[in-house]
Amino acid sequence: MEFLEKKIKWEIGPTWKTHPEFFILEFDPNKIHNMWTYCTVGMSADLIDDNLIELVIYSPRQDNSLAELLTVHASHHRLTPFNIHHTSNIGRPWLENSVCDHAFISLPYLDGENLEIFQFDEKVIHCYWLIPITEKERDYKIEYGCEALEELFEKKELDYLNPLRTCLV
Repeated sequence: MEFLEKKIKWEIGPTWKTHPEFFILEFDPNKIHNMWTYCTVGMSADLIDDNLIELVIYSPRQDNSLAELLTVHASHHRLTPFNIHHTSNIGRPWLENSVCDHAFISLPYLDGENLEIFQFDEKVIHCYWLIPITEKERDYKIEYGCEALEELFEKKELDYLNPLRTCLV
């Protein structure tokens, strides 16, 4: 199976904080995922702790702002590390007109362990799903926990590709 991918090196913003070889991969919709896929490469390069992660985000359309979003997360990770179940304030809608201006780091449920865990240079690196959420959903996670938030997503069938979705809380 052939995947069409594009390497994106974001040059605006706090890119000096990222590893010099850091970049984003953009994948076209394909037989596995009928959506655009963006993932970090080198977000945890040369870090020596046990919090080595990469992030993946999905989109209904091609949008370079997602490369910026992942680059900003990568730059923050170098100073204040992210991990599974962390949330972040994106500071703007993840896609135009969206109410989702926060993000939740989750297991890559769409791909499972095949994407989540890989080894590189004798290091174990986890690839997690960056899910766009609303501020109220973030507050729900803080109050009730990450498992409750994920159960809410499942119960209400989170439409993670819809930038115009309503808040689930």
